[in-house]
Amino acid sequence: MDYKVFFDLALILFSAKILGVLVRKIGIPQVVGEILAGLLIGPNILGLVDKSDVTVYMAEIGVIMLMFVAGLETSIKDIKESGATALLVASMGVLVPLVGGYLLYSCIYGFGAVGSDSFLAALFIGTIITATSVGITVEVLREIGKLKTKVGTIILSAAIIDDVIGIVLLSFVSGMKNGQSAPVSVIINTMLFFAFSIVGGIIIYHVFKWLDKKYPHRRRVSIFSLAFCFIMSYIAEEWFGIADITGAFIAGVIFCNIKDSEYIARRIDINSYMIFSPIFFAGIGIRNQILIDNEMLFFSVFFVIIAMMSKIIGCGFIAKCRNFSTRDALRIGVGMMARGEVALIVAQKGVNSGVIDSKFFTAVILLIMVSSVVTPIVLKFLYKRDEQEQSDLAQSPS
Repeated sequence: MDYKVFFDLALILFSAKILGVLVRKIGIPQVVGEILAGLLIGPNILGLVDKSDVTVYMAEIGVIMLMFVAGLETSIKDIKESGATALLVASMGVLVPLVGGYLLYSCIYGFGAVGSDSFLAALFIGTIITATSVGITVEVLREIGKLKTKVGTIILSAAIIDDVIGIVLLSFVSGMKNGQSAPVSVIINTMLFFAFSIVGGIIIYHVFKWLDKKYPHRRRVSIFSLAFCFIMSYIAEEWFGIADITGAFIAGVIFCNIKDSEYIARRIDINSYMIFSPIFFAGIGIRNQILIDNEMLFFSVFFVIIAMMSKIIGCGFIAKCRNFSTRDALRIGVGMMARGEVALIVAQKGVNSGVIDSKFFTAVILLIMVSSVVTPIVLKFLYKRDEQEQSDLAQSPS
């Protein structure tokens, strides 16, 4: 065993919390400080901490726990009420980035005939930016007390849906490259996963409802629920090919209506807040290295702009059409523009299958870092404006 991992963990936790507190004191969400801590101590600047299997696994546990708590704090009733809107928001949040990424690549490297390598590469660049990483948005919304609002529910629901759509796109484009496209099997697997979740969820819900009644406010209920969260994450990935965070979120939703759901969320959140979340957010800065030349700098700048603006335009436009206020529509668009581990996974699959060159990882890494920092700042600013306006209204003479 390499015992340096203990030093790495200590350094990550110290730096993440110190920078998190510092940026929070100046009105910036602490997750930004945690990401900056990763950039500072990682290979990009000081080189004190390198990526390791332990920190990678712990970071993955961190995002799973974040999504599990998010599911616990989400009402099934709210999901049903926002279902059609969330589906439309997710659909446009996939379509607009897909088209934007395709046009960006084609305008710079040339338009290829349908089915050609150039065409598939352009389509895959668009596919990469369809994925939404909602972990950062969840943390910001929770921090400012807006996670359980209608806007928060739409963002969470749409992020889950566009993850599913992204998997279908990934399978389709990769299949076209290999000459054996089978998107139907992906659609079937996705439907089977949700069918399994509904049937299994009803059974597990009643078991935990009985357990919760028999042992109220007991830690064993929280432990068993976390174990179920990990099981659902495993089943989603290994049995159905769905992202593990989707399984974690569904596990939280299954438990959200039991009596002690808030108690479970608090218990899980303690562990998440103390160790796993800081490692997840700092890990974004540690894992992502900036290696860029003039050509990729040009591509990457426009890649980042199109990736972020396409989510705001696509998701925000549909939200506005669904009778959200302009400011709430903008919040939904901004909340959907963060990218993270899913974008990296999609990019890696593209490289492995030979659809895109590995040099495009630079643009993806830059997008993840920029969107991870910009999203919480802009999102909190949009909510802070409401607080300021309400304060001004309260102080104005009647």
